Parts: sequence; structure tokens; C-alpha cells
Amino acid sequence: MGQQHVAIVGGGLAGAKSAEELRNKGFKGAISIFAAEDHLPYERPPFSKDYLQSKSKFTDALVHDAAWYREQHITVLQNTRVTSIDPAAKTLHTDAGDSVDWDQLILATGSVPRKLPLPGTDATNVFYLRTVEDSTNIRRHFGSGKNLVVIGGGWIGLEVASAARAADTSVTILEGAAAPLLNVLGPQNAAVFAGLHAAHGVDLRTGVKITELATKGSQAVGVTLADGEVVPADAVLIGIGVAPEVELAAAAGLEVENGVLVDAALRTSNPDIYAVGDIANHAHPVLGHRVRVEHWATALNQPAAVAASITGSATEYTELPYFFSDQYDLGMEYIGHAPNGSYDKIIVRGTTDDLEFLAFWVSSDNRVLAGMNVNIWDVVDEVKALILSNRSVDLARLADPTVPLGEV
Repeated sequence: MGQQHVAIVGGGLAGAKSAEELRNKGFKGAISIFAAEDHLPYERPPFSKDYLQSKSKFTDALVHDAAWYREQHITVLQNTRVTSIDPAAKTLHTDAGDSVDWDQLILATGSVPRKLPLPGTDATNVFYLRTVEDSTNIRRHFGSGKNLVVIGGGWIGLEVASAARAADTSVTILEGAAAPLLNVLGPQNAAVFAGLHAAHGVDLRTGVKITELATKGSQAVGVTLADGEVVPADAVLIGIGVAPEVELAAAAGLEVENGVLVDAALRTSNPDIYAVGDIANHAHPVLGHRVRVEHWATALNQPAAVAASITGSATEYTELPYFFSDQYDLGMEYIGHAPNGSYDKIIVRGTTDDLEFLAFWVSSDNRVLAGMNVNIWDVVDEVKALILSNRSVDLARLADPTVPLGEV
């Protein structure tokens, strides 16, 4: 039997961490990363945060430099897209026409921005944010006297708005819902973010319907609303969410539904193929239901479980979903999982007025499902313990800042 080969499809954080964790767990075989972009694998959060504000360089976002991959004997094929996977023959094919054999395969294909199907969105100054090039191009349209229109009041839209305002750009956010982040955070917390952006001079418009992007030649000059108003724009960012990149998996006959279906150990319907990061629709052993999380921490942490399964025995991934955001002088972290409809009430500890508070999403039987800390630090582990206890809590004590979280 020849040397084992693990092929990793996807050149983002999840792909790079999968390779790193295999070596950490003592895997001696061949490892190849197939990266569609012409870069070494990099992390994406800086491109709506520090990099977008010119506070960091692209090299800061690299997971590892070229020397590290050489030392670890990991092959990174940049600018190489995998076009098909044959699970029966255990081969994959690339856009360069190569056929590559593998023993285990890790899918880390990530997600793609959802496109807005309206006239004018193909203009040259209309952007989606996914790659370093996208971030660089958006940044070129920042500055005094420039108008940026952001379509979508989700995390990406709000972070880009924050970065644009820091560069003295005029910003209008157009959001279809009654408040930004409404589905994620609920009305009270959504109002906090709405107020934050208004206080920093953003023209935040909610409940709006967009009919098209007004264009002149190849450029967008504004966004046309249903009432006929045209909101002027020197550039437009569309941030209406992302979709998991599942075409390869589906074509290979793997089970897909809102991502690639994986078991508790992140195995797909084929036991030799795993999926990590944005695409993994995971049968979460702690939460007791499926969850697909489009955030940095998932891409960072899931690969360790996969590497453990490949080098030893099946290892379940048990970490709770986690994400963070930085906007102006507000920093926040969120841990747990409380999608719309899953919780009964939201309990706030502290006051939202001073932007220093905790919020807890609580079930009808008073179990904490998720928690968010805003400008209060070093509490994630305590919030996590509350969630993992899976026990009913006293809501008055939960809301009382004088009661230590560990005693709730």
C-alpha cells in the first residue's frame, strides 16, 4: 500500500487548518490543498474590518507563509479549481485537466455571496465582499465627498459601513426588514445597532424595496427605490448573505441540503469525505439538531476534529457556534445558537444605552440558548457554561449585574 493522500478542496482558513491539524496529529502522508484563488490560504474577517480600514496588510491575513507549507511538506495548488470529484474511483479533476487520486477528501469550499437579481447590478462600481481583491476595490471608493450605498443591513453591510464612515465616506444603508440584524438579534438588540450607525452619521433606511440600480454607461450612479427615489451612489456594496458552495458535493452524489450534510464527526454521506466550515450542515451532538455556521470560528476549529478522525477514530465536533463583530467603538461576541423562532425571550443584563451589556436568548423553560457580550470582555467561557448546563435559570438573577454569571 502506497503513501496515503488527503486532498483538501478549498484554499481558505478551513482548508489551511485541515492541513495543519493533520500534521499536528502526526499524519505522515501526502497533503494537497486546491485553492481556487491565486493566493496562499487566508482568513476573511480582516476584509470587512482592519484591512478595509487600512489598519493591516494582506500578509497579516495569511494563515501561514509559503515557507511553512514547504517545511510541513504540504502542497498548495493556487489558482487551481477542482471541477469534479469521483468518490467511487477516489479521484478528483481540476480545471488544468489533471486527475488526482486521493484516499480521504476534505471539502472546505466555503460560500459565495448571494447575487441581487436586479438591473444594473453588473456595473463596474457594484461590489460583493468575499475576496481580498473585493475589499481592496471597495476601499478605493472611500473618502470625503464619496457616497457609498450599502444594500443589506447584515454583519458584512454594517462592518463595511463602519469602515467607510471611519474614512469620512457618506453612507446609506438600505435594509428590507424593519431593522438591521432583526432576524439574528431580535428587535431590542437590533435597535442598538441601528442607533449606533445613526449616531455615526449613517443614513439607515429600513423597510425599503429596491427596484434597480440606476446606471450611466458602465457605472452605477444610484439605487432606485420602489417609490421612485434614486439614492445617489459613487459605489454600491451588496451584502445580502452568502450561499454554501455545494455544487461539487452535489455532483459527486453526496447528500446536500442547506450545505453538505455531515454527521457529528463531520463525515459526509461518503465515509471517506469530510466537510468543514461554511458548507458543513452539522448534526451537532451538543445542540441536538443540525446547524450550519458561516463564521470564522467554525472554519478555525472544525478541522481538528476531522484530522483526529482521519488519524485515529471518529471524533465528534462539539464546539458551540461563535462569532464576533467590530463596528466603531462597539465590539461584540456571540456564542450559542438561537435562530428566529427557537427562543422565547431575550434577557438583557445591564443597559443597552451605554453599549456595555450582556444579552441572553432564553427558551420557554428558561434555558440559556445563546449569549452576546457587548463591550464586556472575558465572559464567553461563563456564558458557554450556562448554555452547556442546559438547566433552567432564575431570570431575575440572570439579569442582575451584581450576581456573578457563575452563580446564576
